Amino acid sequence: MLLPKISIIITCYNLGYYLEDAIASIKKHSPSEGYEIILVNDGSTDKVTIQFVEKIEQQDKFIFVLNQPNMGLAKARNNGIKLAKGKYIIPLDADNKLRPEFIKQTIAILDSNHDIDVVHGDAQLFGNKNSVWKGKPFEIAEMVLNNYIDACAGFRKSVWEESGGYDENMPVMGFEDWDLWLRMAVRGCRFQYVEEVFFDYRVRDNSMLADAWKVRPLLLDYIFNKKELNHLLPFRNCLIENHKLKEEPAVKQIFKQLLKKLKRKLQF
Repeated sequence: MLLPKISIIITCYNLGYYLEDAIASIKKHSPSEGYEIILVNDGSTDKVTIQFVEKIEQQDKFIFVLNQPNMGLAKARNNGIKLAKGKYIIPLDADNKLRPEFIKQTIAILDSNHDIDVVHGDAQLFGNKNSVWKGKPFEIAEMVLNNYIDACAGFRKSVWEESGGYDENMPVMGFEDWDLWLRMAVRGCRFQYVEEVFFDYRVRDNSMLADAWKVRPLLLDYIFNKKELNHLLPFRNCLIENHKLKEEPAVKQIFKQLLKKLKRKLQF
């Protein structure tokens, strides 16, 4: 039996109401032998999730279910990836949906470009919002300021291993993917952006990311004081100060005057 090329890791904590949609979105991809689904039930306590996970265990032999006590997002993802047979990984939150093209593109790009380690794209927002979230090519100067690559990206399992996986000691859950992308980047990993909708992102109230933003300074202090990332802190601070400087009215006026002179000189 051939091993799957890619493993899709669904992490779920009390989100059983959305799980059927998440799984159905993956199964739209064909052929099924090219991927595997690993569902990590991170100690869910609500009845809907427990019953749905039990139903999957009994009726869907194609999905491997890992039931564990509640350990948090990073531990849940890491434990799922450790079990993965595929050499490529796509994490999927239980309330989101995957586009089949994402699976195809990830396999095609990583198979044909051995210098590419991470594949990411756009997202269709739904739920409380209805718009397309546009990604962009990786740029370290922008990534140190804000994360614009969602956790739902395809990457090599080997670079996850080399980077130490998701940080299981984050003080608050929500920025684990940003932390991992930065650690991968400083190791020399390369990112490939594809201008195409790769997944559907459910915008809802009381999400984990919304809670993380409430304590953003705490999380940034934790991330950028890591030994492998602390050299980025002066760079980050410099970018922030430069941005503030550009917002000063006097400085903005000087920039405008210089731009006019430059345009005249270049005859634009």
